[in-house]
Amino acid sequence: MTTPDPDGLLAEQLLRLTRRVHRIQKRHLQQRVLGITPAQSRLLRTLAEYDTPPRMADLAGRLEVVPRAVTTLVDGLEASGKVRRVPDPTNRRVIRIELTDDGHETLRELHGARRSAAEEILAPLTDVERRVLGTLLDTLVDGGGGGAGGGEGRC
Repeated sequence: MTTPDPDGLLAEQLLRLTRRVHRIQKRHLQQRVLGITPAQSRLLRTLAEYDTPPRMADLAGRLEVVPRAVTTLVDGLEASGKVRRVPDPTNRRVIRIELTDDGHETLRELHGARRSAAEEILAPLTDVERRVLGTLLDTLVDGGGGGAGGGEGRC
C-alpha cells in the first residue's frame, strides 16, 4: 500500500483551485465585459496602477512577461479602444501606453466581475476562514518573506 503524499495532495488541491478560479473569473468576465481575456484584464489593472503612462517594457517587467506578450495584449486592447499609444513628452522616440475613457469604464466593469467571482469562490468560507486563507496565501505567495498580510483587496 502506498503512503499518501500530503504535500503532493496539497499541490494538486492548489492546482485544482487555480483552475476553478480561472474558470469562474472567465465566466464572470464574459458576462460583463465581452472580448476581454484574463490576460488583457490583468494588463488593464496593472496599467491603472501607474501615475503616468508606462512604457511597454515597464508593463512587461511589472507583469513578469516578455515584452512581445505585452505588445500582443496592447495591440488587442488598442484595437478595441481601451488603450492608446502616446509619445513620451520628453523623448518622442519612446512610446507610452495609457488608458482611454473606454478603458477606465472597462476597469470598473472588471472590478465588478472580479468581486462577483470572488464572492462565488469564497462563499463556502466564514469571515474567519477567509482571513486565515488570506494569511496562508500571503505566506505562500511571498515564499515566507513576510509581505503584506491580512488578505485585503485580493480579488
